[in-house]
Amino acid sequence: MTLSADHLAIRDSVRAFAKNEVEPIASELDNKGAEIPMPLIKKMAELGYFGLIFSPDYGGSGLDTLSMALVAEELSAAWLSVGSVMTRMIITASLVEKNGTDEQKKRFLPGLCSGEILAAAAFTEPDAGSDAAGIKTRAVKNGDHYVLHGEKTWCTFANRAHLLCTTVKTDPSVEKHKGMSILLVPKRVGDEFNPPALSGGAIPTIGYKGMNSYALAFDGYECPAENLLGGVPGRGFYQLMSTYEIARVQTAARAVGVAQAAFEAARRYAKERTQFGHPIGDFQVIRHKLAHMATQIEAARQLTHHAARMKDTGKRCDVEAGMAKAFAAEMAEEVTSEALQIFGGYGYSREFPAQRYWRDARVFRIFEGTSEIQYEVIAKRIME
Repeated sequence: MTLSADHLAIRDSVRAFAKNEVEPIASELDNKGAEIPMPLIKKMAELGYFGLIFSPDYGGSGLDTLSMALVAEELSAAWLSVGSVMTRMIITASLVEKNGTDEQKKRFLPGLCSGEILAAAAFTEPDAGSDAAGIKTRAVKNGDHYVLHGEKTWCTFANRAHLLCTTVKTDPSVEKHKGMSILLVPKRVGDEFNPPALSGGAIPTIGYKGMNSYALAFDGYECPAENLLGGVPGRGFYQLMSTYEIARVQTAARAVGVAQAAFEAARRYAKERTQFGHPIGDFQVIRHKLAHMATQIEAARQLTHHAARMKDTGKRCDVEAGMAKAFAAEMAEEVTSEALQIFGGYGYSREFPAQRYWRDARVFRIFEGTSEIQYEVIAKRIME
């Protein structure tokens, strides 16, 4: 499917920003294990990347899901972590816009769109990953506050967030998914968190640098009761499920971006690197690798755009989003591995970006719903 003139303009503007602002620093910061500079995050906020798909009534741009996918792809091609910063705000703001009270929308959405409020998702627990309803973190109401006890893990960007979008059990006496709620938990920014009530430690990872993921422990941490999403307890599981389509479209787009960057790097290298008196791109085995990579990337891109367009029509697209996410995730792992192979020994060196794309790509089959979960969602629908 072709893109409209408006969509092409969005893509080209983000591509220029990524090339000028992100690419020059990505490899150096990744090699150091350093976080994305806050001035860069502020520039992204000023350009409207965090509020892309939200209503102008709350400071958003009112653009479509396809626009969001294009932005995510271009930013991720420069550095996956930068393309993933916007995911934090999009997940939380989507939950608030769809499920929040009028007061919550007015209080949180403008800040989430402008970047004045940075958010992180605290959904996963040590024993509850794919089983989203299997959480154990408790939130007990005490007057005008909820008191939280429990553990969360893989909470990316938690240190820089002002708000933790947190799944909790508010009624453990009922069937597990019916007793789940979502709290918008405020916190101070910084690595120190607020021990002992709220403590956190970074989890070392092989890739996806630039944003640290944290293990968090709540031990009597208080959250205002007015921050219960939607104002009614027990709706959290259904609220969370409503965001998965948009999250998986965005994740598929990020995978396409990383794979495209790896392909471009490998193609350039194949033209420059000579062996046996010829550029290696003259050899059929390399040319066919590149041809297969390009085909796989375009197939994933079209699946992603199709799911985005379905989302924009208001149709249910859990299958299409799941297909796009699963296919793009596996494609990205294959393409980045082949790119590293084309680089040969240099691909294994941190002096070249091939290894960064490869390390980053491996996370796609795990986060935002594993590939196994995607296939289960798809299978259930096609067997109905």
